[in-house]
Amino acid sequence: MANIKSAKKRIKTTERNSLRNKATRSEVKTLRKQAETALQKNTEGRDALLQKYLARVDSAVSKGVFHRNKAARLKSQILTKVKKTAKK
Repeated sequence: MANIKSAKKRIKTTERNSLRNKATRSEVKTLRKQAETALQKNTEGRDALLQKYLARVDSAVSKGVFHRNKAARLKSQILTKVKKTAKK
């Protein structure tokens, strides 16, 4: 356990930020799953879900949750699936 006041504060800050980051990562995963199932089933709101997913990934990058290269990879993967379903 930390003895210095600033170290104690850092522990609290780290815990709070970890929870926030975990929630953001979880939300991105959920949106990805929803967008992929919407693409497979070709449902009506798939474009809205896709836009929401892409926006959330970009927001996670700006908050420091994801590295920008990871975000680029995630967006590229989903957009590749969109292109494949558009060809069908």
